Amino acid sequence: MSRYEEAEDRPDKPETRSVLQRVPFMVGTLLWGATGGWLFSLANIPLAWMIGSMLFTAGLAVAGVRLQGPGKGRAAMISVLGVMLGSAFTPDVLGQASSWIVSIVVLLIFVVIVTVFLAWGFQKYGGLEKREAILSATPGGFGEMILIAESYGADVRSISLIHATRVMFTVMLIPFYFRLFEGYVPPDVSPMGSMADLALNDGAILFVCAFVGYFGARKLKVPAAALLGPMLVSAIVHFMGVTSAQPPAELVNIAQIVIGTNVGCRFVGVKRHQLINPVGIGIIGAGVTLGLAMGAAAGLHALTALDKYALWIAFAPGGLAEMTLISLAMHIDVAFVSTHHIVRILFIVSAIGIVSRLLFGPPTHEE
Repeated sequence: MSRYEEAEDRPDKPETRSVLQRVPFMVGTLLWGATGGWLFSLANIPLAWMIGSMLFTAGLAVAGVRLQGPGKGRAAMISVLGVMLGSAFTPDVLGQASSWIVSIVVLLIFVVIVTVFLAWGFQKYGGLEKREAILSATPGGFGEMILIAESYGADVRSISLIHATRVMFTVMLIPFYFRLFEGYVPPDVSPMGSMADLALNDGAILFVCAFVGYFGARKLKVPAAALLGPMLVSAIVHFMGVTSAQPPAELVNIAQIVIGTNVGCRFVGVKRHQLINPVGIGIIGAGVTLGLAMGAAAGLHALTALDKYALWIAFAPGGLAEMTLISLAMHIDVAFVSTHHIVRILFIVSAIGIVSRLLFGPPTHEE
């Protein structure tokens, strides 16, 4: 497992239970998440399975219910999303890639401006020290921020909560915005098809894309290997016309439950009084970033005629996997959104290590 993925699933306290002891709690946690997703789906909420599972498990975690995150199951489900993403990279889509250069450059400038602005605000008004403020302000790179925080002996708990809140608030707000203000209603029939419609040979090809992509990317130590590896292999396979199949809707819904439950479990072990400052900072940071992202999207739409909703989701400060699911659910250009988020994450992960050393010197707790 890569350093990035270790950080994604690493709890704040060492796990003392054995694998056999954790499995019943993991299954129970996923069932709680599925219950939340099912109830939200009855209410016709966009991205119901992820938002419902996320809010249910987060609430239970804060209430003190014993939960266990999905662990390595998360990587398997994110691999499903990677294959799904890769299927969107057809020759027609790639032919449009040259028109994305301007928006990608603006995105990188946007990331720098937002990080500097939020770090200043978190330090001045949120009571965070400079180190914690900077590591909490990045609009992405959750796993890498935790690793760097640990290496400098920073407040990992607060940084984790701020980033978890950022992801949760972003993932929750965008679908509700589309439902309330844009009149979006989830379709009764998924455009991805069902498990029953997937041919055996197509299923085998998609499985190979996920398996080879994931383990190949891990071997090469690619950040976010579970998503980027399968996506790359799937993109090549679909571009070459080997198959046009996509992962079925049932698997994508399960992926939503696992990913949503994983975000909710970030709040395990957190007391109510510990939530006030980090969660407040996370909500304010996410809200400010989403507002600035909407403004940037409107400006870029006027300049380039690119879809303003695709631009907004591409600039939004959610997690890579979570924003991918939003673009799928909203039927918004998946290739465009995912490409921008991949560039965003790689830029943050690459830059933050350099910035940390320049500002804080060498790590004090480096392994």
